[in-house]
Amino acid sequence: MRSRAYRILGFAVVVALVGAASLYWVVSMSHDAPVGSSVDSDAVSSRAQPDYRPLKAGLETYIGSQPAVYGVYFRDLKSGTSFGINEREPIAAASTVKVPVVLYVNHLVAEGQASWDDRVVYNSATDYQDGAGILQFSARDGDSYSLRTLANLAITISDNVAYRMLVRHLGKDNIAAFMRSLGGEIVFPDGQNVTCAKDMAAYIQGVLDFERAHPDLGSRLLDDMAHPIYHVGLPGKLPPQVVVAHKEGDVSAVANDVGVIFARRPYILVVLSKNVPDIDQGFATIAEISRMVYDYQNSVAA
Repeated sequence: MRSRAYRILGFAVVVALVGAASLYWVVSMSHDAPVGSSVDSDAVSSRAQPDYRPLKAGLETYIGSQPAVYGVYFRDLKSGTSFGINEREPIAAASTVKVPVVLYVNHLVAEGQASWDDRVVYNSATDYQDGAGILQFSARDGDSYSLRTLANLAITISDNVAYRMLVRHLGKDNIAAFMRSLGGEIVFPDGQNVTCAKDMAAYIQGVLDFERAHPDLGSRLLDDMAHPIYHVGLPGKLPPQVVVAHKEGDVSAVANDVGVIFARRPYILVVLSKNVPDIDQGFATIAEISRMVYDYQNSVAA
């Protein structure tokens, strides 16, 4: 993630974010629609299926005009209808990988295999990373942080140190196995942080399925995702009252955003990109893709 803005943050921001994250957010709209593996195929088949061919064609035309490679995946949560564009194209995940990692922590807590009060001791030799976040400036060897704090920081301010501490604590192999259990196919190939749009959509679906099974924990995760410090990709051109629970990520020549849009007709949208000549323009393109999808989705009968 972009580090320039984070360097102006003080530790007070962390305290405020962690405190705010103690509030629970009930996403009632996600309970009104069939989600993930819980979709009843007979019920879905009995509904009129929306025609998303015009939307896909419009997105393909727009993406084809951009100086980058884009991977897109869309899923209407009411009907289960989905489509992809370059959805299996391998692209650096950047900070979007923090979604399945934090979701894994939530699963462990829900299953009683971990507690939010469990603490992880910072080790600069293994955990330090510059870029996004505040712990790179404040953490000292021997300091310890609860799983809840690390999970919150990894999502809300995309803290790289928090992410690395979680990965070390949980085990990368365990995380990879969890990602595959959700349907991930491109999972840390050759140890690299690479994914594809279809896989990231599976992880977002996993968040929604988890919220259905564990409303308290799941709604808090969605609340963290709805209040990140960077909020310019998927929500960039949408009305401000529309709740977008998402995670942005970027590295050199890569701009990504993945999430769920709780519009009148909720949907999952993943936009990954590579060979982007300018990161800000990359996120502007994501915002335009998101606007196109939102406008089309609003034209579909509720």
